[in-house]
Amino acid sequence: MSFLGIDLGTSGLRALLVDGNGGPIGATERHYPVSHPHSGWSEQDPADWIAALEGAVAELRDRHPEFADLRGIGVAGHMHGATLLDEADRVIRPCILWNDTRSHAEAATLDATPGFRDLSGNIVFPGFTAPKLEWVRAHEPENHARIARVLLPAAFLNLYLTGDHVSDMSDAAGTSWLDTGARDWSDTLLAAGHMRRDQMPRLVEGSAPAGQLRGDLAQAWGLPHPVVVAGGAGDNAAAACGIGAMAEGQGFVSLGTSGVLLAARDGYHPAPATALHTFCHAVPGTWYQMGVMLSATDSLNWLARIAGTRPADLTAGLGDALQQPGAVRFLPYLSGERTPHNDAAIRGAFTGLGSGTTRDDLTRAVLEGVAFGLRDSFDALKATGARLDRLMAIGGGARSRYWLRAIATTLDVTLALPADGEFGAALGAARLGMAAAGAGRVEEVMTAPDVVEEIAPDAALRERFDAGYQAFRAAYPAIRGVQ
Repeated sequence: MSFLGIDLGTSGLRALLVDGNGGPIGATERHYPVSHPHSGWSEQDPADWIAALEGAVAELRDRHPEFADLRGIGVAGHMHGATLLDEADRVIRPCILWNDTRSHAEAATLDATPGFRDLSGNIVFPGFTAPKLEWVRAHEPENHARIARVLLPAAFLNLYLTGDHVSDMSDAAGTSWLDTGARDWSDTLLAAGHMRRDQMPRLVEGSAPAGQLRGDLAQAWGLPHPVVVAGGAGDNAAAACGIGAMAEGQGFVSLGTSGVLLAARDGYHPAPATALHTFCHAVPGTWYQMGVMLSATDSLNWLARIAGTRPADLTAGLGDALQQPGAVRFLPYLSGERTPHNDAAIRGAFTGLGSGTTRDDLTRAVLEGVAFGLRDSFDALKATGARLDRLMAIGGGARSRYWLRAIATTLDVTLALPADGEFGAALGAARLGMAAAGAGRVEEVMTAPDVVEEIAPDAALRERFDAGYQAFRAAYPAIRGVQ
């Protein structure tokens, strides 16, 4: 048997074919554009997702005979996107993506509405789905009047695969229409957002069957057996499935363009005032919380562009031995910030610059600033009772051992580096497909990867980094006040 995991990302689609043990057989990617018709707008044509999926499937089918034994599919998608369909399931307008900020006023109005935070468990961010629909109602009333269904990107692919409107709980939790604790649509939240339950997809758990692959697709893809399509997941929940972060005490820190600190939770512990995201996990009876900072490796990439060099060259100049925080401080708010400030207007800053400041000083300040930003999320998670004794470290920034040592010491937690190989959202989606098809129980397929290295906090520098963090915290309101 084989199983297909689809990671529908913002810039491209990745498809991963695995065997009956979850081992990788082959993978491929397809890319597509993002449109920015106005400042702050971010849109995509869902037809590009279908073309990317079909192209990826054709390549896997041609290259790997194991594809003919496909028995399960799981889809992970970029969250919060608003794909609007009419009665005939035709796309009404381009999908409004997660990083679109046009609905900031509508988000503020909904967030101030009694019940929204209590029921959804989250602040209503401009990137979430509900304020997008309020923007459409106000600015494109003719389109709003035609809406028969609103689907998230992953649910749109589920519709293409199964012919049914179905979404999983983890993705739906990012709409601001879900009662996240009850794992069901909230009629109260829907009514406040001028939407109805019949306009929502059917909800299933991510590891449960959402339906079967349509017969015409199975025939076109050369598949002789029935293929189960799983409920799937939002991208971060799927990444947690791929890294094995499924229960209390398990989590990861992701150093990508943005930074994510995610903790799996055995119960529902919302803390919206902290700007933590509290969402359903992709398997029954579990949730996850995460803090998000908008500029992690993006901060280092920005400095590298200015310096006319590569990020790896910047970090190489620091050597391997961790140093105490320097006099130069960096606030990593190049694009605003989510956790804990929920501040779209704040921008980054260097402080403490002097005539003797070097490129290495600036680099070290950037790495420390990102580490301190992650500490904001770490402390917010701990305040909800999350247990975080050890974290997997993933993402492109995890290649810098100096950066990982700074983060481990700032958080006072050991970081584990997974072995090279497949993990992440595509693998998590494939694992959900396996579970939905009955190829293994959740606890059997959602396992952690092998660890090749552990990075412990530097006890000798722990107090210095704690003092550096306290100074970092004090800098935010001061910088905010003069911008």
